[in-house]
Amino acid sequence: MSPVTDCLDCRLRCMPLFVPMSDKELAFMRRFKSGEVTVPVGREVMAQGERSPMLQTVLSGLGVRSTLLEDGRRQVINFVFPGDLLGLQSGLMGESRHSVTAMTEMTLCTFPRGQVWDLFVDQPERAYDLTWIAAVGEHFLGETVATLGQRDAMERVAWALVRIWRRLVAVGLKKDGSVPFPFRQQDLADALGLSIVHTNRRIVALRQAGLIDISNRRLAIHDIEQLSLIAHTEMKKEDVRPIL
Repeated sequence: MSPVTDCLDCRLRCMPLFVPMSDKELAFMRRFKSGEVTVPVGREVMAQGERSPMLQTVLSGLGVRSTLLEDGRRQVINFVFPGDLLGLQSGLMGESRHSVTAMTEMTLCTFPRGQVWDLFVDQPERAYDLTWIAAVGEHFLGETVATLGQRDAMERVAWALVRIWRRLVAVGLKKDGSVPFPFRQQDLADALGLSIVHTNRRIVALRQAGLIDISNRRLAIHDIEQLSLIAHTEMKKEDVRPIL
């Protein structure tokens, strides 16, 4: 059994992407954290309709957040990265309206949902971070709606690849010019409102243009500036955010 990571030794905490914690906040988080759980690839981290007793922060690994319609059709809401907080929705609304599936092995820090009130009482700055995290999610949701409503198929695929690339680079996962990419073309299609045929054609076109390469579950972007232009998105670093 692997040892539990002490918050003092958390590699994510020291990354520029995340807001630094004060010594007081760090001491509280060490008390608040109840443990860690490892989820194998392909397994659900969280099930739609589940009322989870825990909030979870992704320590490592990648996943897909999705929701199923009654007839079985799936909509991918977003992709899950290290530093993301899971379970806030079920903690506040009674049950989760989506599922999260591990696309790689994932390790998650766990925090008891029943003690969230202690966070508000003892650490109001940390409690405000929950609002900040929710605001980051709302901003991304707005960008996603704009993508589905206004970007064409090529622009959608380019936008998704740029966003995934930027986030994985920001959490230190770029190695030898590429980042992990365990997501299937069907995952991209379900996220972007496209058929898998249309998604594949756009990926092939971007590869033939020399802009990207996807192979061996890795993504390389050879011209991020041009891909960002195609996507009609700014070429900038990820916004700094809190981590729980």
